[in-house]
Amino acid sequence: MNDIFQIGGKALTSRLFIGTGKYNRNTLIPEVITASGAEVITVALRRVNPEWGEENILQHIPGSMTLLPNTSGARTAEEAIRIARLAKAADMGNWIKLEVIKDQRYLLPDNIETIRATEVLAAEGFVVLPYMTPDLGAALRLRDAGAAAVMPLGSPIGSNRGLRTKELVGIMIEEVDLPVIVDAGIGRPSEAAEAMEMGAAAVLLNTAIATARDPLGMAAAFRNAVTAGRLAYLSGLGPVQQEAAASSPLTGFLSQ
Repeated sequence: MNDIFQIGGKALTSRLFIGTGKYNRNTLIPEVITASGAEVITVALRRVNPEWGEENILQHIPGSMTLLPNTSGARTAEEAIRIARLAKAADMGNWIKLEVIKDQRYLLPDNIETIRATEVLAAEGFVVLPYMTPDLGAALRLRDAGAAAVMPLGSPIGSNRGLRTKELVGIMIEEVDLPVIVDAGIGRPSEAAEAMEMGAAAVLLNTAIATARDPLGMAAAFRNAVTAGRLAYLSGLGPVQQEAAASSPLTGFLSQ
């Protein structure tokens, strides 16, 4: 299925974005990338240090991948802006997954601080993909602030609890004229397919693959699920009805 979409002027064919956290050994990451078919990968700046050698996460990411450094650890707009600038100075490109989180129990994004940081970073030329708590008003403000996409959570990050915010995400897909990338909480391939069937532009996940018994098999499963969900959306899902409707005529046969 040739279904190219664009973010920040970059054409992408894979609608599955993946992360780099929670792997027991960094050398597994190239195999996961291949199995997933992903073209965009998130990286926490704190895992990048040229002096670490093999422990430097960038040593295990193919140069063909689009890096999406994140501002993990930022609790204010100012901290997120500083981390983003450091990532760019470290030659990690101008894409940034903007995370501003004050809540340390459920790790829910602070939408107000995220909007503030988006305004500054977008004005500086960053391709800003803000991680956000699903909210239509906040999404529209992020759009107006210059975000290249919006990334609402499906459920708390790392929880594998699935698409608990389905109704709110669905409203954003309908009303926000930006790519909506469902990020965080998706634990099963069926949940990724569901997000794509709704019309999400992509899904980003890490924990579901990294904590699976067979990460490579799970990466392939998510790859297929995202493709299937997208094809279902493009094909147009059939209507949902309260009563039964026979799939074959109840009277007549062949000649009638």
